[in-house]
Amino acid sequence: MSKVNGAKVAIETCLNVKKGERVMILTDLSKATIAESLFQAAMDVGADAVLMKIPDVVKDGQEPMAPVGKMMKDMDVIVITTEMSMSHTGARRRASKAGVRIATMPGITEHMLNEGGMTADFKDILKTTRRVARKLRKGNKLIIKTELGTDLQLDIKGRTWVAEDTGICNKKGDFTNLPAGEMFIAPVEGSANGVIMIDGSFNDPLLNPVKVNVKDGYATRIVGAHDVVKELNKGGKTGRNIAKVGIGLNPEAKIIGKILEDTKVLGTVNIGFGDNSMFGGRVKSAVHLVGLIKNPTMVIDNVIIMKEGELKI
Repeated sequence: MSKVNGAKVAIETCLNVKKGERVMILTDLSKATIAESLFQAAMDVGADAVLMKIPDVVKDGQEPMAPVGKMMKDMDVIVITTEMSMSHTGARRRASKAGVRIATMPGITEHMLNEGGMTADFKDILKTTRRVARKLRKGNKLIIKTELGTDLQLDIKGRTWVAEDTGICNKKGDFTNLPAGEMFIAPVEGSANGVIMIDGSFNDPLLNPVKVNVKDGYATRIVGAHDVVKELNKGGKTGRNIAKVGIGLNPEAKIIGKILEDTKVLGTVNIGFGDNSMFGGRVKSAVHLVGLIKNPTMVIDNVIIMKEGELKI
């Protein structure tokens, strides 16, 4: 089997770039090599492409220089490859509002691009996501269990699954992260109770599982991850809010300790802590961390959605 060119997948399949379209590859210096491969892929389809290099982005949400932001609004397509995320910048939002198709790839690595999540069939992921979304549309009670000891119950009544993370970004104003392949929901605040055994990753790949006790929507005790506890405590009580439940749907994604890819791994569930105000929740926090659970069983309203990591719908 020939090696998949992840840059080609991003440009041709995910963003559907056409000849003559104005394409900006916006990168910081840390990701310049990856950006160059995306620039070449855009040139290969006949796009009017520009490679824009900026100093390293050092924090999430850092705005680009004003002239770059203005130029972004004049593009048809933008791909952003930076170490930290520019997804929630005003410049990105304004460009999206102007109709630009945008994919951000915060923390993207060569491995992710050419051996991991970007090598997936995103058209197939779109079909899977739509199928699963139809089944989950009206769920109320969600239960997650694992053989390792996870036993978590949450209320999702009235909340909506976010099912747009398919990687297909081909309409005016569309926005996505790449690699894609996840559905997620913000559970009702205060409803989560039980135990979570995080055994995939929690900021970094885990050698030993992290145990999280949960009561009335908050992590009350975390055993096995001092660095994570330190990060969550930066948000005070809100940092320990059970903010999100996500389902990975990308069969090529691998657990590598990068949230961009880990949360997409097929056969996993991820639990977010802290802020959920951006996707249907009511908690604003200075932090948002995600822990990954391998081989879970997920049940919604007595219907088995996933059994030991295998989708059943």
